[in-house]
Amino acid sequence: MKLVVGLGNPGPQYLRTRHNVGFDAVDRIARRLVPPTASVPKGRFGGLLLEADFCGEKVLLLKPLTFMNLTGQSVVEATRFFKLDAQTQLFVLVDDIALPCGSIRIRGEGGAGGHNGLSDIESKLGTARYARCRIGIDAPGRIPQADYVLGRFAEHQLAPVDEAIDASVDATLCWLQSGLSEAMNRFNRRSADETPRSAELNS
Repeated sequence: MKLVVGLGNPGPQYLRTRHNVGFDAVDRIARRLVPPTASVPKGRFGGLLLEADFCGEKVLLLKPLTFMNLTGQSVVEATRFFKLDAQTQLFVLVDDIALPCGSIRIRGEGGAGGHNGLSDIESKLGTARYARCRIGIDAPGRIPQADYVLGRFAEHQLAPVDEAIDASVDATLCWLQSGLSEAMNRFNRRSADETPRSAELNS
């Protein structure tokens, strides 16, 4: 059994905002793995949980509805209930202002990088050793970070972030089927001159 968690904030006002690309990625994974008539998400662990099967293994898709700063509570409840090993059975999809739009980066552990959702997961789990896929949303530049991440993408960011979300879906399925090392080898490709762009150029 594996648990895939997308980070975001609940409510229509947050739909398609930069902070919700984790939600968007999990929604796309669900469309890939679950026929529309097969199941509906259930309210569990302070979030929406959907069960699927992939390559003969049960996959749990979770969207915490506790708001970003309290994401860890939902994640730890699910991992404890199903007796999952966070290091090998948890995969988190999350936005990252340190990466440019169009990029994703997969790691098996690491710091939160100032992301409140990851910080809360680490705090509640008591470890930073869990796989995560960071989806680039560009740096905020002179825009206050809270305003930037809760805002919607600029027109020129839409196509790159859409491609990155699709890539994160493929990376998640690769992790489910072949493990972390294979997912990192296949999806952590980065050109030498790829650097985060500033949102002051994006506004």
